[in-house]
Amino acid sequence: MGPSEEERERDVILISDDEDDGTLGNSVLIVDPLAKTALEEKKCEEVVDEECELMVTFCKQANVMPHARYDCTIHSFERMECETCSPIGKNADFCNQCYCYICDKLASECQIWTTSSLCHCNAHNKSKFWKDQRDFALAGVLVMFNLELTDIDADLRHGGNLLVSFIQELSVEYNKYLIGERIASTEHECFCVSKLPPGQCDTCRSRSTEIVYKYSGVFALVTRFLNQAEGESPKAAAVMLLGAAREITLHKDPALSWQNLGHTASLKLAVPCLLQRITTRLQKMLVLCDFPKSLYEKFINFFQSISLPCHCFAFSNSLNVVPWDHVLLTTVLKGQNTTGQRTQKGRKMFLWEVLPVIEARVEKLVENMNYKEVVRYLRAVKCNDTKGLRDLRDKIPFYLCKTGDFLDATHSLLFPINSLACCTACRLTPLQFEVYLKMFRTGSVPLGKDIQDPGPWVTVGSPMKDGVLIKQAFKLLYSNLSLYRNPKCWGSFIMIMGSSCFLGRNGHLRPLTVKEPPIAFQQLHQEACLILAVQAVQQMVICELPYLTSFLEIFLAFGNNFWALRLLLNHLSYDECILRGIVNLVLRDLNRQKATMLKLWQNLGPQYVGEFICLFLTCRNRILQSIGVLALDIITENLHVG
Repeated sequence: MGPSEEERERDVILISDDEDDGTLGNSVLIVDPLAKTALEEKKCEEVVDEECELMVTFCKQANVMPHARYDCTIHSFERMECETCSPIGKNADFCNQCYCYICDKLASECQIWTTSSLCHCNAHNKSKFWKDQRDFALAGVLVMFNLELTDIDADLRHGGNLLVSFIQELSVEYNKYLIGERIASTEHECFCVSKLPPGQCDTCRSRSTEIVYKYSGVFALVTRFLNQAEGESPKAAAVMLLGAAREITLHKDPALSWQNLGHTASLKLAVPCLLQRITTRLQKMLVLCDFPKSLYEKFINFFQSISLPCHCFAFSNSLNVVPWDHVLLTTVLKGQNTTGQRTQKGRKMFLWEVLPVIEARVEKLVENMNYKEVVRYLRAVKCNDTKGLRDLRDKIPFYLCKTGDFLDATHSLLFPINSLACCTACRLTPLQFEVYLKMFRTGSVPLGKDIQDPGPWVTVGSPMKDGVLIKQAFKLLYSNLSLYRNPKCWGSFIMIMGSSCFLGRNGHLRPLTVKEPPIAFQQLHQEACLILAVQAVQQMVICELPYLTSFLEIFLAFGNNFWALRLLLNHLSYDECILRGIVNLVLRDLNRQKATMLKLWQNLGPQYVGEFICLFLTCRNRILQSIGVLALDIITENLHVG
């Protein structure tokens, strides 16, 4: 039986995937139904396989579709590796469906189809030379990164276009630099017969003219381009930065002798400065940006292929950044390696990274809230910049607090990672000291990434017990002399110990009013929190009175617990010299901060103000009564206000 009428009208598509020389490459021929006479459409039968009873019973003439010139079935094509001088044989001939292999457009539209030394008509897919030409035509400047056409997306192509424009502008500016500026010496000596005075002989002036080469114009252009790159997408920025690095390392200093014109005008100073900025930015991008692995490796390989001049040798291994999946790094982050070193084939390997890379890793881990991994990494990694690494390690206690491990955080504050270094507590500021005590007291931490973040607080663990907190607070104060001598720190300590372990809705401490214990209890139970704090303040005052600059904060820190403040005053009254020093400091502060104190007392309410004044006025010691008198005078002088 022959095919039905419906089967006769179907399209037959023949696709050849054979790349051998004896085929037509990847050309596609579609057999379309054409209008034929009845005689032409008579079926012709041809047996193809007798055993399988396969027989061709129907066929039509093919319609040629668009194809590369070397695949044309109408005009013959001769292949050679890299002939560009003139067309070979009949390669210049083409049909109306022939496409240029290089330009990827119709052969009739190719501007250099038969141009001498460029002949695109000879291009074919069996030649490495012509393949490279095609890749360069399609990839543009990106071909120098050894990227596959499938790797190139819109971001990479955009970065390549910006790089091409920059290279053109840079070429013009660099040529200006090579010309230099001619500067005539004003004090040249005349060697002519006339022996004119210095600077007046034109002939000798022309001979003593000096050419100065200023790189400032190039430096400014490259700086603008780097600024532009920082605003682009990561892939585009990487292409721009790497391309700029390659171009500036090709620049040569034409001066025969050293010309120290400054870090922007002298090439040998300006180029390392620019490379430092480029490599630092690329190091952070390789850590922070999730580049595909193949693209990551090609960026690094491209930088390593740059031939660096002698004044840039220090940047040879700048982009040897350990990837996130490196064995040593992953074992450190998982806690399987706490030292940051391992032995491989008898050689010791260390987790050693430059500071920008360390900063980028910490930034990414903190962004993902992987605080335990941050602590493990900072404890194990090593760096040449010891001060920069120390500053990052000073945040380890805060990261431990974010995990709810407050006891380990206090140990990290007091014990250094390196036995030869000083502890983090030595560098605490009064504000940081207060925030740490607040975290230990409440079991809460700031929601932000920094210890001084003003945002809301969240509960992450259980508060420290009072006894442990007092012990750790004393250790911190005694480890840092500047904290120990600062009354604000003691005031913060007393205020926090007299506050609730639960934060208010706004994240502020909620002061507590502690009932005064009996005298017998105060004498027998010295472990009471406020009593211990009073005794510690008393000891600090006795030892450090010459260094104190203020004391009013300590008085105010007791809040409504006036019995504890009275206890402190009674202890200080035994030494009149110390008491006079304390009272003088308080009187000075009250006189200097009248407006501030009035506003504070207004917020605290009349009951607090009354008890505060009454406390001092009822003291038996007249020296202490002067504080109450001054406070009362300040209030009476401003009764008409508000």
